[in-house]
Amino acid sequence: MRDEYDFSKGRQGAVIPVPSGKTRITIRIDDDVVEWFKTQVHKAGGGNYQTLMNHALREYMNGENESFEAVLRRVLREELSGAG
Repeated sequence: MRDEYDFSKGRQGAVIPVPSGKTRITIRIDDDVVEWFKTQVHKAGGGNYQTLMNHALREYMNGENESFEAVLRRVLREELSGAG
């Protein structure tokens, strides 16, 4: 190890620049939620859990997810039609 280092050409900030269209934020997510997303990525054979979280948020924004009531009604209709 050197006694002195020259930081005169050093730069402050992120080591990896944030891509265009992305914003770096700090957010607190419950451990179990983060672990669930990481597990889903692992089961899929790899990838990025943050990308998966971004996708889930985008689906919610676009209203692409069914409400619990809609899912329940659909499942009940399917089950009842098969029973009778």
